[in-house]
Amino acid sequence: MRIDIISVVPDLLSGPFSHSILKRARERGLLEVNVINLRDYTTYARAQVDDYPFGGGAGMVLMIEPLVNAMEALQKETHYDEIIFLTPDGQTLNQQMANQLSLKQNLLLFCGHYKGIDQRFRDHFITCEISIGDYVLSGGELAAAVLTDAIGRLIPGVLNDESSALSDSFQDHLLAPPVYTRPETFRGWQVPEVLMSGNHKRIEDWRYEEAVRRTRERRPDLLEDKD
Repeated sequence: MRIDIISVVPDLLSGPFSHSILKRARERGLLEVNVINLRDYTTYARAQVDDYPFGGGAGMVLMIEPLVNAMEALQKETHYDEIIFLTPDGQTLNQQMANQLSLKQNLLLFCGHYKGIDQRFRDHFITCEISIGDYVLSGGELAAAVLTDAIGRLIPGVLNDESSALSDSFQDHLLAPPVYTRPETFRGWQVPEVLMSGNHKRIEDWRYEEAVRRTRERRPDLLEDKD
């Protein structure tokens, strides 16, 4: 999979993809992540990519021309399955969306900045708008990192145990059940007996029941969506 990210401040993304799971995915050739500086595609003086909004108001808006220049230059080499804009008013990212996007081959992500981007670019070129939550960040870079991580870990071969992702929270609309590891007893706190039984059917039943219980307590809306 290839993910290209267009940003005004690409240095913000120098760290998230250089460690842990995504680093291994890139080293194995399973995931390619490229961070591109939008300022390289502007024709304006002093690498300008933003201007004041028509109609007045506070803040600056990313101009359509450098956005289109960057997109069209990249499209000469790559066909993108989705062109995504990270924005607070997009569709809220969830596990099902990450699952679907992980099946794609090439994604192009645009990071908003300032007061956003010219609406004409959104209207004519963006195919998917994604938010990571009901709050506002200084730009879309951190959201792009979150989305890339959520997608990248689902690519076959990225996780050492591919079944691990299938038991994550939000798969099948349930939160993950409690997990335990050694020591079996710590300060009198005991690991549930069923997990030590070796009876895989009992263990799976217990995990499912615990997942449902935890979901009912913490995120009952997920059970409503499942119904």
